Amino acid sequence: MATQLAPESMYRNDEGMGIWEHRGKVAAVGVGHSPTARRWDGKAETSVGAWSILALRRAIEDAGVSPDQVDGLVIVPVTTTGAFWPEDTPVPMDIVNSFNRTGDPLDGIAQLSSEWLLNNMPELTNVNFTMYGAGCMSNALNVASQAIGDGLTHTCLVLKAWHNLEGRYYQSGANAHDAIPGTAALKSLWGAPACYGTALQFAEYCRKYGKTHDMMAPFMTNSRRNGLMFPEGYWAQHRPEELTAEDYEYARWIAKPANLFDNDIPIMMAGAYLFTTAERAQDMKQKPVYILNHASSNAMPRSLTPTLDEVEAETAKTGRKIYEGAGITAADLSFENMYDGFTEFHQFHIEGLGYRGIKFGEALDFYQTDISIEGPNPVSPSGGNIGSGRSRVWLHTDSIQQLQGRAGARQVTGVKPEIAVSGGPMPLGGNYTVWSATPD
Repeated sequence: MATQLAPESMYRNDEGMGIWEHRGKVAAVGVGHSPTARRWDGKAETSVGAWSILALRRAIEDAGVSPDQVDGLVIVPVTTTGAFWPEDTPVPMDIVNSFNRTGDPLDGIAQLSSEWLLNNMPELTNVNFTMYGAGCMSNALNVASQAIGDGLTHTCLVLKAWHNLEGRYYQSGANAHDAIPGTAALKSLWGAPACYGTALQFAEYCRKYGKTHDMMAPFMTNSRRNGLMFPEGYWAQHRPEELTAEDYEYARWIAKPANLFDNDIPIMMAGAYLFTTAERAQDMKQKPVYILNHASSNAMPRSLTPTLDEVEAETAKTGRKIYEGAGITAADLSFENMYDGFTEFHQFHIEGLGYRGIKFGEALDFYQTDISIEGPNPVSPSGGNIGSGRSRVWLHTDSIQQLQGRAGARQVTGVKPEIAVSGGPMPLGGNYTVWSATPD
């Protein structure tokens, strides 16, 4: 079975599309995670492929279905954002041969295919629909939602996994050479391009609205607190350390005004969900969480990195698409779980949403209010990537679990969890899901 990249028709990119035609007819039920690790230790049982299988099996078990009921698989095939397999490093064939391999020896080690997963999960006997959602979990969720709504699959697994190899991101390949050609030379001087671009946008934001970097501190301490209550997360599993305002404010700059803690920590992990139709979900183990809408941004900046004006225009447009398709308003949101892997664009997302009525330039003041899970304005109850490590998964998992009432110690109590939104990563080019405790 050849797996295709999801076509543009699977996404809701435009305003004016009206209520999503499958509103409330698709549900998330099962959740599955692998352990987390800082880096791969070179063992077969901890490879990105092995952990992906584990996450998928846990999602099936969590939903209370048998593997033969699964007929769809949507995954993100890319498992890195920068730590690629070194060109001069031999592929460990003993690891490769520990599994049923495909034609590419790096499959299951530094990338992932649906073919590899199905070869190594013989219990999935009835999968007849596979598709790739390029990018991150937010993208794959949109694809799976639309596929179920369109009747292409009725019980679908959704997967995103990450590998992290030895060494540092963006330190090998072209970046290891004496010179870098083209526009990459400008970006790569700053490390990860997103960090460099976000720092520029945030600097302009502070100048325009008269804010300071230190005003981010309440958001940072809140995110770490919530992350330490996320048992699958990196910080909770390996380094249960609180982050104080002083820790944050005095950290070294990476790309000023983005410091060490404004950048999430790369990790290895795999996360999976089981999506199904609203009707089938009624007979499954966990409470269904219904999808009211999915929305995407396909905007491109005019230059190397988006300007603040472009970011604000696009996040406002995204907010309108989110609400239009779901048939809700900002006042209906119980909490938000927008992307925060680079913390300094989390506020762009929530200002575009108009979360709790805030306008552009007001998010940092909003962070000074009670944004805890016990308060009236819950912000990032998952802890996000900053609070749990770079997965781009926690925000979705938390939204599902909050609405199921099984978020554990981080369960939102200041408001009743009824409707939530999660997604990202970038303000331009992100994907978003609206979740609800009821189908209406």
